[in-house]
Amino acid sequence: MSMNTSAEENWVKIDLHIHTLDDPKDAVDYSAHQLLERAGSLGFGVLAITLHDAVLDRKEVYADAAAMGILLIPAAEMRLCGADVIVLNVTSEEVAQLRNFDDLRRLRAQRGRSIFTIAPHPFYVLGGSIGARLFTEIDCFDAIELCHFHIGLFNPNWRAKRVARRFGKPLIATSDAHRLYAFGQHYTSIPMPPALTGENVFAALRNGPLRLTSPPCSFGDLLSSIYFVFLKHPFRLRRKIAASMRSKTHVAPHW
Repeated sequence: MSMNTSAEENWVKIDLHIHTLDDPKDAVDYSAHQLLERAGSLGFGVLAITLHDAVLDRKEVYADAAAMGILLIPAAEMRLCGADVIVLNVTSEEVAQLRNFDDLRRLRAQRGRSIFTIAPHPFYVLGGSIGARLFTEIDCFDAIELCHFHIGLFNPNWRAKRVARRFGKPLIATSDAHRLYAFGQHYTSIPMPPALTGENVFAALRNGPLRLTSPPCSFGDLLSSIYFVFLKHPFRLRRKIAASMRSKTHVAPHW
């Protein structure tokens, strides 16, 4: 059922799992400002750029987001003991201390409800999916991601939904965007809070209600994703690593 404009304005579109070319471990071809432009045109209110093992530290990006009326939450997608974890509202110094799940537990104990953690793509085969370990580490997470990549019978999200129900955790739809066009199709909506702050967003996610938008992939999307994951992205990543190695080995001449 469609909603009128007034009803839509009472909800905020959020995406808490996005990558940009600032990512130190991924080869992404769009900038944070290109992301902001697209987010503004699509009416998003809250974003998190989740670089791998790093927090985006460019103050001008946060300032530009705020000027557009978008809350940009500092965040990182950390690899802990082989498993990916999204940590929201953290500093570079804090993520530098995260090496395992006990470190994450200590950070959560120190920060309380002012941070928010998500288990991304928990039951997908590739990448850093946590898999069955989610059951033993469930106390480290506030929410479980509803992964964008699903089509027909291929939908590992059914296991994520079952774990979410069992442990009373909310499901959060995200784009995990590595290509700009992929951003905007998969997201979560929350009721408009009194003020758009990280704490209010986290409270809305914990307490609900939530609206999840995550349509199945089309066959074209499926082929495009396979091409990107297995061919285009590895080639980009190899070029990025090679360029980085050349930069590190270059020594300025001494006169």
